[in-house]
Amino acid sequence: MGWTKARELVKVVRSNGREFDCAPWVHKAIDLPREEFKREVENHLTGQDTEPWEIVYFKVYKSQLPVIEQAVETAALMLGSDKSRGYCLEMICADFLAGATLETGNQDALQPSTRSAGPRSSDAAEEAITCKAFR
Repeated sequence: MGWTKARELVKVVRSNGREFDCAPWVHKAIDLPREEFKREVENHLTGQDTEPWEIVYFKVYKSQLPVIEQAVETAALMLGSDKSRGYCLEMICADFLAGATLETGNQDALQPSTRSAGPRSSDAAEEAITCKAFR
């Protein structure tokens, strides 16, 4: 068992005190992957099952970043500042999907806007940055 799992196991030991039954927890620590074991411990401590999560990275151009940041900040103001950036992004996407029309006769609705589209030069590609979508 590694340090990360041992650190999580200590949380369970502290919460259960003398009533701690080590055998099932040690088996879980050995058998489960690290993130799943952390979720199991959190579920035991809080009584709430958490959803698995993943960090997603997008490559965006510097010119795109202000629009993305403004959209996430605006969503946070509308949804409440206690919401994560990931939740805000999910709501932005849900709002976009709610307004998208997928009618078979209207293929123009599926075409990207040509307002800011266009080929990016290799210089612009070198200036692209990586944006962490979820924090």
